[in-house]
Amino acid sequence: MKTALITGATSGIGEEFARVLASKGYRLIITGRREDRLEKLAGELDVPCRIIAADLSEESECHMLLKETADEKISVFINNAGFGAAGGFLATDIDKELSMIHVNDIAMHILFKGVLKKMAERDQGYILNVASSAGLLPGGPYMATYYATKAYVVSLTRAVATELREMGSRVHVSALCPGPVDTEFNERADVVFALKGISAQKCVSEAIKGMNKRSVIIVPTFAMKAATFMQKFAPMDMLLGMVGSQQKKKIQ
Repeated sequence: MKTALITGATSGIGEEFARVLASKGYRLIITGRREDRLEKLAGELDVPCRIIAADLSEESECHMLLKETADEKISVFINNAGFGAAGGFLATDIDKELSMIHVNDIAMHILFKGVLKKMAERDQGYILNVASSAGLLPGGPYMATYYATKAYVVSLTRAVATELREMGSRVHVSALCPGPVDTEFNERADVVFALKGISAQKCVSEAIKGMNKRSVIIVPTFAMKAATFMQKFAPMDMLLGMVGSQQKKKIQ
């Protein structure tokens, strides 16, 4: 039985990945801050589940997770933990922003590198770093830090995918870049989406298709693919103005 590791499995995209991979027969290692939710999810799935509660905003917890899973043969890693925050850069809380950077980038980086090294030793495995369509845009006024964190995820994933391809490695890495998804992200980020979101089920279904195709950048839905493609042709100032206008609508 193959094993999948999923961070941020307590809700939204992470929880849905757990359900889908369980339906495909994977044994799961699920992690998140809320152990009660992990236990509830594990109880609803018909596959073996190992629960590791961890707060990935703490670097020590990231290293603990790697140590706890050092002997596991992980076939699929869904590097999903992350959150956002909205508001003007002068107004947003620095502690929340730093926590976001720690989860979205530092934890993502530590776990990506740690799991990838183990997969590279076996020359097999798949890592999906969950980014955002925000990471494909030049910047996001009124969600500036969040957009910057997701651009980091996209950039890192693209570079590592190229290195692995040039090595002839059988390990594959991708970045999932959805637009709005109807999850608890909204509440934690204190936003209301300006555009209609897709369900976590739709997002994960599209992600699985992209993973099967070994796509490096996976953008769910045709509309979001078209939007991220067309933005390449818009003047920078115009694009930043349009993005900022949409972000303003989100702020509660």
